[in-house]
Amino acid sequence: MKNKSLVSIDDYSKDEYIKILDLAAKFEQNPVQDILKGKVIATLFFEPSTRTRLSFESAINRLGGKVIGFSDSSSSSVTKGETIYDTIKIVSNYCDLIVMRHPLEGSARYASEITNVPIINAGDGANQHPTQTLLDMYSIRKTQDKLEDLNLFMVGDLKYGRTVHSLLMAMSKFNTTFNFISPDELKMPDGYKLYLDKIGLKYYEHKDFTDIISRADIIYMTRVQKERFSDPIEYERCKNAYILKNYMLENTKPTMKILHPLPRVNEINVDVDINPKAYYFTQALNGVFVRQAIISSILGLI
Repeated sequence: MKNKSLVSIDDYSKDEYIKILDLAAKFEQNPVQDILKGKVIATLFFEPSTRTRLSFESAINRLGGKVIGFSDSSSSSVTKGETIYDTIKIVSNYCDLIVMRHPLEGSARYASEITNVPIINAGDGANQHPTQTLLDMYSIRKTQDKLEDLNLFMVGDLKYGRTVHSLLMAMSKFNTTFNFISPDELKMPDGYKLYLDKIGLKYYEHKDFTDIISRADIIYMTRVQKERFSDPIEYERCKNAYILKNYMLENTKPTMKILHPLPRVNEINVDVDINPKAYYFTQALNGVFVRQAIISSILGLI
């Protein structure tokens, strides 16, 4: 994996997923090291982020690396009209690796093609978010003791949600059964369903999940993302389509866990937080260890 950009979850193989997850488990046991001493990582966030940016920076700092970059494009030369091309070419001179989030789909792939330093895609529009996927997989394996043969419920924004798109592609390698729960306006795009048809995996589409929630091993809740909608009326119609409440979990499996890439708005009621099946805050912590594993692997330090 040395010097190999991580733009799409498909850039890594099933075996490479497992290597990252195994390495993340070691970092969880010993997260403070000097592996990145002397290394400079640039975090270029052209789009707002809290968890992803801070977990990357936490991962780097705990391993002794240095962070440069910006958390908002308004504080960069983009406001002066600088192109992505020029920004990436310039920043590449100052660092060993670039972590990049951008609202345009395909921007991370483009960046990887014009620079000689590795690129980690921290989210490109509604396309992909591969490091989120790997921390999701780490959370799934940690709570279920396996990745194979699970019943995965994906709930909410399946049209624009880059986290569910990446997670689907990765978990399709582990004989997963998918349940897609969304309003018609936010259904999983046909391309992903055609892919599952092609490889022979089962998936089911629902508008409600209260009657089938007992089948779930993992419930992956997502926020309806206002920033992805061009039509505000459509957003208003969809924004509160699904709200998970504590009483709804009464007949679920004892080992079932609720994941969410965060931030949440209304889709998980706060009364769920006290339920031991709520795992989303620990899931966010897992991101530090997984990102330590990814960075160290790409830089060839492990």
